Amino acid sequence: MKIAVTGKGGVGKTTISALLSYIYASEGKKVIAVDADPDANLASAFGIPKQEIEAIRPIADMAELIEERTGAKSGSMGGIFKLNPKVNDIPEGFGYRVNGINLLVMGKSKAAASGCYCPENVFLRRLVRHLVLERDEIVIVDMEAGIEHLTRGTAEGVDAFIVVVEPGQRSLQTADAVNTLAKELGIKKVLVVANKVRDDSDLNFITSSIGDMKLLGAIGFNPEIMEADIKGIPPYKVASKTLSEVSVIKKALETSI
Repeated sequence: MKIAVTGKGGVGKTTISALLSYIYASEGKKVIAVDADPDANLASAFGIPKQEIEAIRPIADMAELIEERTGAKSGSMGGIFKLNPKVNDIPEGFGYRVNGINLLVMGKSKAAASGCYCPENVFLRRLVRHLVLERDEIVIVDMEAGIEHLTRGTAEGVDAFIVVVEPGQRSLQTADAVNTLAKELGIKKVLVVANKVRDDSDLNFITSSIGDMKLLGAIGFNPEIMEADIKGIPPYKVASKTLSEVSVIKKALETSI
């Protein structure tokens, strides 16, 4: 199963990505969690110590590796390089293991805009394609609101696109934009998770604003999540209520795809 999780910054998509990964890993499933958000925070959500997080090198920053695999120097543009570089050994060789989960931090090309055909972006897109189309593990991709790492061919391998929203117009505007982009890429399942819901009024506001997107479930506002973030503790260790809610959402996800 291949799942992409996205949403406006701050809505809780990284927390939900971490909790889903944890639940599947605790069931004995093989899980690859991919941090494809340039503002990488998934390692923190897994409770990895700060000094170890600082030592995790994003794939996009591995200039020597990218040059070796693509035949072009990282940051170069307009030259000739391999469009189908070898990536099948990356998850095992460059992932960080935590709680039975293999974490891959993608990083972001510093060379140019997201759409460029520079070696870093070609390498990252090829890696995402490999993870989505060629791996047997459960792959959960924590993405930014844009879906730049996905091409049409890769997107067709995504089983579901989860958009995390919170009560608020900006969050729902982002969800609508993501839904439009996903449809253009041929993604058939665009599902919504309502997060930080305080009461029925919040939930009614969200359900009346998501159009043709299906609501998977709701997660209540929980100050324990913020407390876990402050203390650097993974949310599944302190926020049992939220963990239970995400477990329900996981079951709804499995029946929706």
